[in-house]
Amino acid sequence: MVPDLNNNGSTRDNITSNNPNGTEPHSHPHSLDLFDARKHPSYDSNKPFSPSHLITDHLPRGDNEDKSSPRNLKYSCAFYPPLKAVPLSSFYKLHRIPSLPAMMEPEHDAVATIELPEQKPLDHADPQERTPVNGIHNKVLEQVVRTPGRQPSPQPTHLSVPGSSHRIIQEEGSGYVAPKFEGKELQMDQVMDQIEEKGFIPPEFVESETNWFYNELGIDDMYFQTESVEAIVNHILSLYAGKIAAYARDDKRLEIRLDKEAVDHAVYIDTSKPGVSVLGGPRYEQRIDEKYIDGSTSSNSYRVETFRSGSHLPGEKDQQIRCYFVYKCNFTNPNPSPEETKLDIIGEKRFLQKATSNTKAIYQEVMNHVVSRTGPVIEMFEIEGSREKRLVIAYRQGSAMGMFSALSDLYHYYGVTSSRKYVEQFSNGITIMSIYLRPLPQSASNARHPPIEASIHQIMKEVSLLYCIPHNKFQGHFASGRMSLQETIYAHCVWVFVGHFLNRLGSEYTSLASILDANNSVHAEMLSKIKRRLRAETFTSDYILEIINKYPDLIRSLYLAFANTHYVQTRGEQDDFIPTLSYLRLKVDKVLNDDELKSLITKSAANEHDEMVMTAFRVFNAGVLKTNFYTPTKVALSFRLNPSFLPEVEYPQPLFGMFLIISSEFRGFHLRFRDIARGGIRIVKSRNREAYSINARSLFDENYNLANTQQRKNKDIPEGGSKGVILLDHHHQDKARVAFEKYIDSIMDLLLPPSSPGIKDPIVDLHGQEEILFMGPDENTADLVNWATEHARKRGAPWWKSFFTGKSPKLGGIPHDAYGMTTLSVREYVLGIYRKLNLNAENVRKLQTGGPDGDLGSNEILLGNEKYTGIVDGAGVLIDPRGLDRDELVRLAKKRAMISEFDTTKLSTDGYRVLVEESNITLPSGEVINNGMIFRNTFHLRSGKHFDLFVPCGGRPESIDLGTVNKLIVDGKSTIPYIVEGANLFITQDAKLRLEKAGCILYKDASANKGGVTSSSLEVLASLSFDDKGFLENMCIHDDGTVPPFYDAYVKEVQETIKRNAALEFEAIWREHQRTGIPRSTLSDTLSIAITKLDEELQNTELWKNKGLRRAVLQDALPKLLLEKIGLDLIIERVPDNYLRAIFGSYLASRFVYEHGSNPSQFAFFDFMSKRMAKLNQEHQGLPVRVNGA
Repeated sequence: MVPDLNNNGSTRDNITSNNPNGTEPHSHPHSLDLFDARKHPSYDSNKPFSPSHLITDHLPRGDNEDKSSPRNLKYSCAFYPPLKAVPLSSFYKLHRIPSLPAMMEPEHDAVATIELPEQKPLDHADPQERTPVNGIHNKVLEQVVRTPGRQPSPQPTHLSVPGSSHRIIQEEGSGYVAPKFEGKELQMDQVMDQIEEKGFIPPEFVESETNWFYNELGIDDMYFQTESVEAIVNHILSLYAGKIAAYARDDKRLEIRLDKEAVDHAVYIDTSKPGVSVLGGPRYEQRIDEKYIDGSTSSNSYRVETFRSGSHLPGEKDQQIRCYFVYKCNFTNPNPSPEETKLDIIGEKRFLQKATSNTKAIYQEVMNHVVSRTGPVIEMFEIEGSREKRLVIAYRQGSAMGMFSALSDLYHYYGVTSSRKYVEQFSNGITIMSIYLRPLPQSASNARHPPIEASIHQIMKEVSLLYCIPHNKFQGHFASGRMSLQETIYAHCVWVFVGHFLNRLGSEYTSLASILDANNSVHAEMLSKIKRRLRAETFTSDYILEIINKYPDLIRSLYLAFANTHYVQTRGEQDDFIPTLSYLRLKVDKVLNDDELKSLITKSAANEHDEMVMTAFRVFNAGVLKTNFYTPTKVALSFRLNPSFLPEVEYPQPLFGMFLIISSEFRGFHLRFRDIARGGIRIVKSRNREAYSINARSLFDENYNLANTQQRKNKDIPEGGSKGVILLDHHHQDKARVAFEKYIDSIMDLLLPPSSPGIKDPIVDLHGQEEILFMGPDENTADLVNWATEHARKRGAPWWKSFFTGKSPKLGGIPHDAYGMTTLSVREYVLGIYRKLNLNAENVRKLQTGGPDGDLGSNEILLGNEKYTGIVDGAGVLIDPRGLDRDELVRLAKKRAMISEFDTTKLSTDGYRVLVEESNITLPSGEVINNGMIFRNTFHLRSGKHFDLFVPCGGRPESIDLGTVNKLIVDGKSTIPYIVEGANLFITQDAKLRLEKAGCILYKDASANKGGVTSSSLEVLASLSFDDKGFLENMCIHDDGTVPPFYDAYVKEVQETIKRNAALEFEAIWREHQRTGIPRSTLSDTLSIAITKLDEELQNTELWKNKGLRRAVLQDALPKLLLEKIGLDLIIERVPDNYLRAIFGSYLASRFVYEHGSNPSQFAFFDFMSKRMAKLNQEHQGLPVRVNGA
């Protein structure tokens, strides 16, 4: 049931109920009476409040004396389940504090270290204690999978653990002292004179109104020194007008809205009720975020100061004035080195002038932490002699959009308000916020809130959640107090999930597909269109959001089930934070099992669509195997999902692993088809909102298809296929680096063991196995892989050397573009066609998409010797039927420049260039091109006769599909005789088959574009085979540019391996096509499937256990240089066993299938292995080998 929103405006302000006992009608049997700390004898409003003052005599006996089973979820304090919001009229129940010794703060004169309690090892844990009475496992630290040998990981974020004596600030005031404005008195006189002249304020009130403005609002002298007399006069008149206007209102409330925005500064003044987020009105904090803070860079930054008046407005006991002052930064040194941390060098001049030495010391400590981390630094300092807390948050500029305003919603939720806030920018690209938090004045309306001594630590924990998504799609529920931050962000994440996986095709599509003939091009095209429309129009993201917004109560129950599974309390009754507020939720609300949730959804949903959307929450909950949602510090939210929920009819090849990563800047997936798998990470950008919507709808399917293509490509190597795709939000197209860093770091949260109690806590791991991912560069990420490698090393990942391929040679990488690794494979297929058909390459007219600026395109130009007649790239179209000037193309390829830099004087009279930004261009043929962008996007579909060979080296997936392929077919014959698909997924499978039927000789991407994956696999193998010292000596180019001899020789061996593997597959496909007539595109997949299937079978047969055979196969499969340098025994010792199995299986399988085809006779493999065994026996006996091995 949706709560009544008409009950005095907000449930946040109402704690009473119709129940005369003051308890909720449906509260827990041990419901807690209202607790007001002021009524306890130990309470003294003049003393700082400490958890030692908390009482337990109002608690029910069962809660105070823990006599239940140590792992009872509902009545035990043995671990703390997560925060779960209940209706706010009973919100106080969440914050009742039981008598836990862990909640007692150490005395401030104690040593500045924290003694953490010892834990029993898993082997000695009491069996009864390890099994909760409700059967839920994986809840406590001892039951979290900790693979032996995995070392603790240094973290990318920093969160202070309270209790150390250095966190007490012995300083009065704000930590800022504005230089005294000597002309202040004179300015006041001038202001009063002008006010009197204007005549709007009665003369007897002029002095009092001016004094009130100057002395009662907390405005410091910096404002008065900056503003003109005229501006100050206008502000005072506006405030007075607001008071007058209040008398004309029916509710007599005083409301002031004042803003002034100049070129280099801005002023905002607003009436504000402490502790309440206002959803309407001008929302000045959001405006400051969007206009000044979010866009701040080291060269264009703004600092913010905001103060709350110390007294209430006249006649308004609950309203105060809030002033915001924004100033353009003037740095001491605008261009420091990236590693610079000294505040005197990177600080803003006003900050350096106003900040006290104590504030500078705090900021310096925080600065030293944040520059070495990708995530935020979160620190809390107590103010001596006061209950006020100073919360300091630092992060990199641009990495937390909307953070300033979102923080207000967070601390308001916990009944805390701010007296002043500062946002400081530094020229090294760091933002530091300092917020002074104090409890609301005690009243009946806020007694439900916990004391600030308790809530401050929960606020600190949730800042990192806020950092991931400062403004989620359900922010209104959070700001109004109807739902907690955790609930709204959980709902936001499931909203993303639902958008990708609810738009499935359903049984109707399956039935239709079974009736129609997929081989009939008309039927196939119709199915393709129906499929696209079904996914685009069934459930839009806005429609899903509308449905979810209707069911906040359902979200609470679903969130609680999620939290009950994944929240871990690491230290039993002694939490790392003092105290935790999260654990009491399960004592208040009942955790529903899946059947109960299903029943609740059925009863609550208004219609079938609503039920489908809310049921997807259950699917999400059941699919999450592990998540960093409850890790106290994180930079994005990551979920390791069990992909078994995917429908087989749409995704026939089952995934092995699936990660979903969500942040405010992006959403992304990482998919893999095997445990040991590798593939690139790409970033997808969108030109506009419409393009973003299209990209978002196809994100998962594109990722799945790319990974599936990679799986087929990887037939020759031990790793299976994987792929990662990051889709930038349409508001954050400039945040590619930020998104990539968050994506990588949040995945690593789920791969590495935790360390730093309270910073990276253990996670519930329902997968229960160690996972290692192998990644590489792809679109828009080539310049980011060095960072990922270094970051993995900093976080202590033992596999940092092999984590990313394509990295700098200084880190042991073999760059694909520098050595033409991908192009070498593509070229082998092109040369194979020439060889089989006796063609002279110099006479072949060639079209290429993906120009001289790209990796594949530039190397194709440099290695090829065809007659180029057309090139299409990001800049436009370049055509010359007589052949483009080769020297000019080579110049562009070496420079990596687009065709926009082509010297058009070197075109023939029939040649032309059309750039995307051009319009109304007349071609030599007389044709007029109205729009250069459209011409570029569709040029490859023009049915000209100028090309013999088409090599796509770039372009978006599905650039040629069943709906457009007929443009390349005239009179039943393909207009382009030969196509070698270098770019991934450029042509859809059904379009490939149509082209082959029309006579085109076509080799698909999964076969042609596999040079890069082979290079990457051998790079990974080298990194696993060498120890750190050997790796640095032999695989890393030295700082002075010296190339180790081994590296140079190894690269050449990798290149020869790529060409050999490509030639083997080309010959196998050509031979099978000649023998059977099966299309080459089909044979490519058939061979891949046959190799993959045989590979998996071989890894699990007795053959692996034959030590002699195993060593013989590895001796053949491993690079000769590695064997000579390291030796087989040492390689076997260092390389993981499952990786060696994969090498063994893939080598035998690929050699067998390339020799005998995808459908060999039942005796073929017996004969194949007999030859290998005979060879092995002869070698053991020292006899000459007479039988050729495979």
